[in-house]
Amino acid sequence: MEGYEKANTVSGTVYGNVVQGRNVEVHVHGARPPLGAPQQVRKPRRTFVNRAKELAALTAALGHLDGSRPVVIAFTGLGGVGKTELVAQFAAGHAEHFPDGQLYADLAAHRHLGGVDLGEILAGFLRGFGLEPHQVPETLPERAALFRTVTADRRVLVFLDNVDHAAEVRTLLPSTGLVVVAGRRRLPGLALDGAEVLRLDPLSTTAGTELVRGWLGPGRGTDRELEDLVELCGGLPLALNAVGSQLLDRSGLRVDRVVAELADKERRLASLGSDEGAIGDVLDAVYLRLAGHTRDLYHLIGTVPGPHVSVEVAEAVGLERVPDGLADLLAAHLLDEVVDDGPEERFRTHDLVRLHARDRARRQPGRAELLRGIVAYYRGRAALADRAVLGDRLRLQEPGGAELPGFASRAEAMEWLQAERANLLGAVRAAAEQRWHGEVWRLCESLWPLYHGRGLYDDWTESHLLGVEAAQWDNRPDAGIRMRNQLARAYHGRKEYPRAAEQLAAASALLPLVDEPRLAGLVRETDGLLCLADGRPERAVELFTLAREANEGDPHGVVVQSYHLGQALIAAGRPEQALAVLDEATATAGRTADSPMLMRLSLVRARAHRALGRLDRAVVHAGESADRAFALGQAAKEGEAHTLLVELADELGDTGLADRSRARLRRLRGEAQAF
Repeated sequence: MEGYEKANTVSGTVYGNVVQGRNVEVHVHGARPPLGAPQQVRKPRRTFVNRAKELAALTAALGHLDGSRPVVIAFTGLGGVGKTELVAQFAAGHAEHFPDGQLYADLAAHRHLGGVDLGEILAGFLRGFGLEPHQVPETLPERAALFRTVTADRRVLVFLDNVDHAAEVRTLLPSTGLVVVAGRRRLPGLALDGAEVLRLDPLSTTAGTELVRGWLGPGRGTDRELEDLVELCGGLPLALNAVGSQLLDRSGLRVDRVVAELADKERRLASLGSDEGAIGDVLDAVYLRLAGHTRDLYHLIGTVPGPHVSVEVAEAVGLERVPDGLADLLAAHLLDEVVDDGPEERFRTHDLVRLHARDRARRQPGRAELLRGIVAYYRGRAALADRAVLGDRLRLQEPGGAELPGFASRAEAMEWLQAERANLLGAVRAAAEQRWHGEVWRLCESLWPLYHGRGLYDDWTESHLLGVEAAQWDNRPDAGIRMRNQLARAYHGRKEYPRAAEQLAAASALLPLVDEPRLAGLVRETDGLLCLADGRPERAVELFTLAREANEGDPHGVVVQSYHLGQALIAAGRPEQALAVLDEATATAGRTADSPMLMRLSLVRARAHRALGRLDRAVVHAGESADRAFALGQAAKEGEAHTLLVELADELGDTGLADRSRARLRRLRGEAQAF
């Protein structure tokens, strides 16, 4: 966009003074901006056994909060023993000690193939403090550094639930505050780090009996019956809460009847370990007394291939009285609301409850139909999110999802994709297991903006290996080309270039079987990127030229390939030709309001002008790219633009411009002066 002039306006959120600098806006940061005080730890339940010893240990830990380091205390014990409820009670009772917020992360919900996505947990923490998505750095080390910066001199509580290894905790430590860890496994590594590690045991018969008697009052059940009830529940508060809620709700339900039901060993879940098997007995008895619509929702929980369930998915598969069912399950302590920054209300269950729900769902004659509806929901909603994020692009699947709610903005669609990440991958896996081949590759196609936009390479490669196989079984060579090309881009992002080339070769072999020329363009595009990475710019020029020709008639496709072609021409030492290509593409992108590509094109135009020695014009275009990236929340591209501005400023001897762009880069990277 020749003749671009900088307007005297300020975009984004500005703290302190604003100075108009040469071609770039400068934010002079004074005092720290106000941050939010997240309240992510769920509210405690009314029914709680008095864990006096453990509460005393937590209270004593408050005395060690001197602001110099985080204080860590861990509780280990059986599933359902009450670790989560203990911390919820403590957090509510000592909220005044944590005026700057309470953070919560369920590591089980972020665990994948044995590892935990610590980066996404940190991103959730940062968003909880009020940071916008574009303010969250891309890499795990940068997110951890920014989290420590944000929590410096702040009094916070961090609750890490379902921890398996000490290493999972270390990355998530704030600069100061109290960190409470809960897990089933022993965590000796934390003790070596200086943490206090305590074991939370099941309730004794006496303590459990006192708890239940406090709920029921003196007139229901004999002491012996209550003792038997506690023993059959294994002293686990999760089991006692589930059966106790039904005793409270149904005054005519006799304690001795419940005890007799639990004593029936045939009801035990063989899949549960002996220590936790009592929960299976209890949940069987509780389940049999649920209303029909509540059982239907329970079956949904056991069928959804992921850790979360929402009202939206329940209604999408045709369940009735969903709010009533949710209320019943919440009252029975079989469901918890997820406290996070997702775009809709979501719920999760204790993993032992989910195991029981799966066992019950498997016995239902309509389970396969229910699962198909769930997968169809995620496929349809992901397709809508893909369109909201990327607009018009080549898609092989038919437009669908009209019966599902759409998205008001690109940001909302990305929030949904990120919040449902685990369920979406679970849907791909479930569809592959059921051999619903069309659902598999269609889901993968729609997950491109999530996986490519966030660099989620583990999810990306696993899902697309399944997508490649599904396309073969579905006899869709066009889908096979798309799956292999997207998989090649994942390998390219990981710099695993031989694997990327292998997938491209297989995709190329399928091209004679399809009529869509843009698929050939996609393959040539990725091949061109590999050539650039391999130091062969002239071959990249040839490939991007072919890719652009294949996209004739598709304005967005032509612009994308022109963008790549411009980079290749610069690398080949032909910047004048690059500018001619880029100028034409910029005009097209301007007519079609393709803002993301205008941002990218400005950056490459700046590099072309730099190669020609036109440094002043390069600064103009780099500044324009930085502004567009800021407006779009594209932190990585904004960082590229400011990195180029620093280099240009150094060449021009413009120390003011260099200092301003370096300051912006420090903020993007999460250094302390950003706050």
